[in-house]
Amino acid sequence: MLKGEELKSKVLQALDEIRPFLNNDGGDIKLLGIENETLVKVQLMGTCVGCSVNQMTLKSGVEMTIKKHAPQIEKVTNVEATEA
Repeated sequence: MLKGEELKSKVLQALDEIRPFLNNDGGDIKLLGIENETLVKVQLMGTCVGCSVNQMTLKSGVEMTIKKHAPQIEKVTNVEATEA
């Protein structure tokens, strides 16, 4: 199981892999943190905020890509800018 900085590095690598697809649509994503080494908190930015398909993007795109790089991650959640 990945720990600490190694886990963060894998998650950031996954976000870098998906970022160009978000950028193409005017959006972006930022890592806010990793809790209990199983929950990743991100913030969707740009046109991703308020987009009707952002939950689908989060689950089928972001979460799937992160799990490919760091299989121990169980869930990815988006934290709205007002909550951060």
